[in-house]
Amino acid sequence: MSERNSPPPALVLVCKRPAPGHGKQRLAARLGTAVALEIAERLLDCALEDLAAWPGARVIAPDAAQHCAWAAGRLPECLCLAQPPGNLGERLNALDRRLRAAGHRALAFIGSDAPALAEEHYRTVRAALAEVDTVLLAARDGGVVLMASRRPWPDLAGLPWSTPALGQALAESCRRAGHSLRVCGESFDVDEAADLLQVRRHLAGDPRPARQQLLAALAGLEVCA
Repeated sequence: MSERNSPPPALVLVCKRPAPGHGKQRLAARLGTAVALEIAERLLDCALEDLAAWPGARVIAPDAAQHCAWAAGRLPECLCLAQPPGNLGERLNALDRRLRAAGHRALAFIGSDAPALAEEHYRTVRAALAEVDTVLLAARDGGVVLMASRRPWPDLAGLPWSTPALGQALAESCRRAGHSLRVCGESFDVDEAADLLQVRRHLAGDPRPARQQLLAALAGLEVCA
């Protein structure tokens, strides 16, 4: 089945509402709370830019129900579905179950900290998902920056989230559950101040407005010199 004949998966943005002391604490420890908050906001804008351009169904999943009004205001045409309590694996499983129960047959999950994701990544994932059950886009630190599947995810609660072992463990868990799987490329996410060097290198020629605003926010930071 080709991508042309297969509807795109719903794209789900799993995110936190940026706030002082809430998220990106490793950046805050190095750069200060105000700078980390500005970067978190610009990173989220990049993910929202991708969500707005997505050709299929779109979902914002903020980290708490009280943030649904905020999320709906950021991109009103998207479905807003708050993350339930639990670790990241438990939250993803719960979102996956609810969205599939609502009729979505294929789902792709992204976070708000991978600004180097580009249309070629998304196009490759969509094409691969027409041929296999599950597609992962790897992160250079051993994690993943995108995970998509036409089948319900296996139990994700016990995986080593936020560690370099996550990508391999997720792939192995999917294979054990009988998924045909493809890892189709690599990008990076932003966790540490040093990751901002990669942001400047990879986005220097990117014309997308949110990416240019992120670069402007990074201008002059010593860590990016």
